[in-house]
Amino acid sequence: MKIILSPDTLLRQKCEPVSPEELPRIAQLAKKMAKAMYQHEGCGLAAPQIGVSKQVIVLDTNVPKEGEERTHDPLVIINPCNIKLGDETELDEEGCLSIPGITVSIRRSTSIELEAMDLEGNTIVISAEGFDARALQHELDHLEGTTMFERIDVVARSAKLKEYELARAAGVKPGDTSVEQRGQGA
Repeated sequence: MKIILSPDTLLRQKCEPVSPEELPRIAQLAKKMAKAMYQHEGCGLAAPQIGVSKQVIVLDTNVPKEGEERTHDPLVIINPCNIKLGDETELDEEGCLSIPGITVSIRRSTSIELEAMDLEGNTIVISAEGFDARALQHELDHLEGTTMFERIDVVARSAKLKEYELARAAGVKPGDTSVEQRGQGA
């Protein structure tokens, strides 16, 4: 499954909710999304990143320790709502499968709580802190048509767009967080 890369306009569109009738099809979509996420060594993927404008996220922030195999047990989040962000924030680097070759410093809440639907149509409540909260907020942004570039000021955005253009010219692929990483055969 191909990952859509910025500046594709699909990444800038607000996604539509999933209806209960669509759940059987969404289950297959989620499997394909998870496969693509793991293939590119990501920790999250939103449906618009594969060209589907639906409110679906797969998330797996369990990164194995060196020498261990990664388990494949993604959380599937459908139609997230009632999102509550914690008051405490922190600035940290983020990468994106749709914007390979660079990382961007983004300020995010250190905790989040939301409601969503699972693949059976049940309401679930998700609470996350730290890196899990950051990854979830990043994927939620994709459902709203927001990329990392819109999360930074105009001066930083201009510099990061130039850095991204150079990375693309160097042949980076989804999963690469730097041009140097691409040069090492990552």
